[in-house]
Amino acid sequence: MGESKSPLLASKRAWKQHGQSGQWFSDWIPHIASCSDDLAVIRSCKADGINHSAGVCQMNTGSILAGKPSLGSWINYGIGSENNNLPSFIVMQDNQNTVINGPRNWGAGFMPAVYQGVRISGGSEPIPNLNTPEAVSADLQKSKLQLINSVNKDFAARYPDRSELGARLASYEMAARMQAEAPGVVDLTGETEATRKLYGLDDKTTESMGRLCLLSRRMVEQGVRFVQIYHGAGSKWDAHAKIESNHSGLCASMDKPVAGLIKDLKSRGLLEDTLVVWGGEFGRTPMSEKGDGRDHNPTGFTMWMAGGGVKGGQTIGSTDDLGLRAVENPLHVHDLHATILWLLGIDNMGLTYRYKGRPERPTQNEGEPYKKIIG
Repeated sequence: MGESKSPLLASKRAWKQHGQSGQWFSDWIPHIASCSDDLAVIRSCKADGINHSAGVCQMNTGSILAGKPSLGSWINYGIGSENNNLPSFIVMQDNQNTVINGPRNWGAGFMPAVYQGVRISGGSEPIPNLNTPEAVSADLQKSKLQLINSVNKDFAARYPDRSELGARLASYEMAARMQAEAPGVVDLTGETEATRKLYGLDDKTTESMGRLCLLSRRMVEQGVRFVQIYHGAGSKWDAHAKIESNHSGLCASMDKPVAGLIKDLKSRGLLEDTLVVWGGEFGRTPMSEKGDGRDHNPTGFTMWMAGGGVKGGQTIGSTDDLGLRAVENPLHVHDLHATILWLLGIDNMGLTYRYKGRPERPTQNEGEPYKKIIG
């Protein structure tokens, strides 16, 4: 750590115990704290990436190096889709800044491109160009798609190793089916005022993230397997300086929407079958940087899970007294991924994809599921 000799940076937060479980939360996230008894808080996460590119890459793919399939792609490959009219793996972000590493975070790596994530927008038109222009008749649209598919199939037959072509064909077919179903899924006008307030859609501070969380619930209802939200896209959480003002604003923008998602899923009976995972690529050091900021810390940080069979109201693991290194029940990214896969009914060592004569696995032949998370 570059700040090994730097002074500790005192926390200015007020901490309280919440719920029957008595878990500790700071005043930055009062709404998430109200869900305490539904959360399994993991305070002993570990990763290998010290910079954002490597850290984000590993949290998404299991490797600090590019080229591996994302976890969402593995799940898409492993258990398929529940709704053939919508993508099985959807990605959204709360602003238009570039996410660290970009599309490779939700890419399929060496697997066929059809398993990669599909990014949609969280704005007023989440899926651009979804609706057929009024001047284009159904017959014209059908004949145009048939011509495009014919050309693509002919090209794909001559270049069988280009999986992108198969993915393109599948995307056209998916787009045609989405024109019938997706508009209803992304249309929030039918939601009640109470639901909109639950997610914070009535407040400019929370509206963007609230829309994404509400869209996530609607997609889960329609059988989308894996939904991933990026909050603070463009490294906005990277508070090397002025962490108080930076994190205060970011927490305010996501706290109510995230809690709203958990509460909404629970009230509709969806939480027990939906796994919610919250976290980042690493944490921050207890030492100061630039006097009022903190550096990257992959050696001991916190994430939490809810739903999907997880026993709520429990705290798993701990760091040392300074909050720097995981010491009790340390869970590496490979263990976290193995746990997520296990909760979804997938054996991380049993799920394989043969690439260049070698069986590849989602957790790099490492990682064990933390089965005590279900209680």
